[in-house]
Amino acid sequence: MSEHEVARVKVGIVSCSGEEIPEGTISRLACRKVLDELRPGRTVTICLPLFIAAGQEERAFTAKFPTITVDGCAKRCAQRSTEALSGKPAASLVISEILCAEQCNPPVNRRNLTKHERMIVDVIAEKIAQTVDEVLS
Repeated sequence: MSEHEVARVKVGIVSCSGEEIPEGTISRLACRKVLDELRPGRTVTICLPLFIAAGQEERAFTAKFPTITVDGCAKRCAQRSTEALSGKPAASLVISEILCAEQCNPPVNRRNLTKHERMIVDVIAEKIAQTVDEVLS
């Protein structure tokens, strides 16, 4: 693949949509940080509810480009849905597992994040960005 072709490759990020758990909020905020700040132009978001509901643009993208799923918990809803509808993601991350490996206390708030929870967003965003780089290499 030429440098020009590599520059056009983007990675889709499918974020947890679980609003009932703090890790779902962390997932969405971390993914947004990757999209806007850490890897702009190299990543796009895939709306999980729309993807599940037969969103043609989302499904067309995932058929052509690599995806990373970012789940809040061990249910792995984003990963399972992606596998069922478009195939195995290039990588799958689970926030609860990352926090355990990083020895971070889990978040408790879904709104009005504490300083600790904002730090968790940064840790997760860095892990996602690292995974984007690995997928693109």
